[in-house]
Amino acid sequence: MRILILAGTSEARDLSQILATRSDLQVTASLAGATRAPRDLGVETRVGGFGGVDGLVQYLRDAKIDMLIDATHPFAATMTNTAAAVCADLGLRHVILQRDEWIAGAGDDWHMIDAPSDTPALIAQGKTVFLATGRQTLAQYECLSGRKLLARVIDPPKKPFPFDGGAFVQGRPPFSIDDEIALFQLLGVDWLVVKNSGGAASRSKLDAARALNMPVAMLRRPKLPVATRVSTVDECMTWIDT
Repeated sequence: MRILILAGTSEARDLSQILATRSDLQVTASLAGATRAPRDLGVETRVGGFGGVDGLVQYLRDAKIDMLIDATHPFAATMTNTAAAVCADLGLRHVILQRDEWIAGAGDDWHMIDAPSDTPALIAQGKTVFLATGRQTLAQYECLSGRKLLARVIDPPKKPFPFDGGAFVQGRPPFSIDDEIALFQLLGVDWLVVKNSGGAASRSKLDAARALNMPVAMLRRPKLPVATRVSTVDECMTWIDT
């Protein structure tokens, strides 16, 4: 059986490494290429897009894929919607592996938003804002002029920070709660802006914000297409073997 994993998350990496031990499966993982030095997935890996709907259809046919597992980031809506539509048209087995979203608890000061354009109404001029939303979305926060913006990136930036007074903060996860608290205090962060990506590995920044009584602007996830969904690698393994 030939499986294509749309990767880019820790769940995709864990799943790929488990499936790599299965002699009855031929597994290929696909990465978008957003990270310059991605971690080894343990299986054959392709990097780059497919070229839209037609490109994905052609790839699935040429590679004789039997099953597609979408383990992309919860905010990779374009890829998720494309994969769901293509698999439905081709009658291909398809599942979305997407971790559960975060839920606010006691002591959290979260402000739910639908888009970056909602942030100016929340965050006053002059505040220092830590953007933990990814380098590719940075341009969407031009609306926060008059605030000091700090954006976390994994790879060394090739271009200068696009907004006056702002800066990149380079680091490769995971980060401990103590690491995040120390960083936020050092930088004088007033607000944290986060996508509701879910997962224990990247929750430390939210726990740090809680400890510091720091408000959080939390971007809601895009809606999923109609498709089978599992939330853990174990559930996905069960689905594969069903």
